[in-house]
This record gives sequence, structure tokens and C-alpha cells, in this order.
Amino acid sequence: MNTHCIGDSANRFILDVYAKVLGKNNNRRWRIEHAQVVNKDDFNKFGMYHILPSVQPTHATSDMYWAKDRIGEERLKGGYAYKELLLQNGILPTGSDFPVESINPLLGFFAAVSRQDSVGFPAGGFQPENALTREEALKGMTIWAAYSNFEEKERGSVEPGKLADFVILDEDIMKVPIKDARNAKVLTNSMSR
Repeated sequence: MNTHCIGDSANRFILDVYAKVLGKNNNRRWRIEHAQVVNKDDFNKFGMYHILPSVQPTHATSDMYWAKDRIGEERLKGGYAYKELLLQNGILPTGSDFPVESINPLLGFFAAVSRQDSVGFPAGGFQPENALTREEALKGMTIWAAYSNFEEKERGSVEPGKLADFVILDEDIMKVPIKDARNAKVLTNSMSR
């Protein structure tokens, strides 16, 4: 089951519906896609009922200009809270939300880690306490995304027996200054069918 929920009311409603069906200690991997604004009293429901939040890191940096005006300062504390969502189950699948956002995964990686837009605004990042580490951002795009689809045995990491879906970049995005990671170029790729 995968339900799109952006606002705190929608997230609360679906979390409660899922909880009634799932109960505790399940491995159904039901997801809430976007999980964008969550009430502070509802975060624990993701972990309690093993509901997977899935987010698009560029939403934070696209919405940061107007989010406070639309939902208020207090509710914004539960918005784009990727670190808090990650803590609930120890994984956080991420995606691009193409065509709403760019399909380029490097922009999502950059946004997840820096919490900045393409010109480096704001200095220090938007809600930097919710930034993901580089490792967390990369796992969100690969193995955690595969896990959320019951595909972790076929894809999501480079291992013997798995599909060889990978790219080789001209920069090591795990080491270069984060502002340079978004501009890495693909040298070659291997996509399995």
C-alpha cells in the first residue's frame, strides 16, 4: 500500500488507518509518499506500526520560500523533517517526484545533505537539523528505496547476483564539497533490463 500525503491532517488520517490494519510488528512495508508535513505527535506512529515514510528531498528546498507563510511557524517544525522520519524505522526511501521536480538524482542528494537550493540559499541550510548525512542520502536513493518495494535482493546495492544498475561519476560525491556534488557528470552507466 502506498498513499500520497502531504499535509499533517492527511498524514495523521492515513497513519491511523494504516495502524488499524497493520498493528505492530509487521513487515508489509506500507508507505506514505511525500510525508511532507507531519504533526509532532504523529512521528512515532511511523515506527510503532512500521510504516515507511518516503520523501523527495528537493521538496524542502523548493517549498522553503513560502512554506512558513502557508502553514505557520509551529507546523513547519514538523515539515520536511527527514532526520526525524529516518529515526522512526532506521530507513528513509527518497525519490525525485519527477516531473514536478528535476529527475536528476544529484539534485536530490544535494538538497538532502545541504538543505539548500541550487544557488546555495540559505547559508547553513533550511532547517539544517533535518539534513541527512551523505551516506543516508545515498542509501535513501538506493538500498532503502529498493527495500520499500521488496526489491532489496535484486537492486539497490552493488553486490553479486543483483542487477547492475549503477553510474560512474567524474567526482566522488561522498567526498567533494557538497556544493560540487550536484554538478558531477556521468561518465558511464550500466542499466540491467
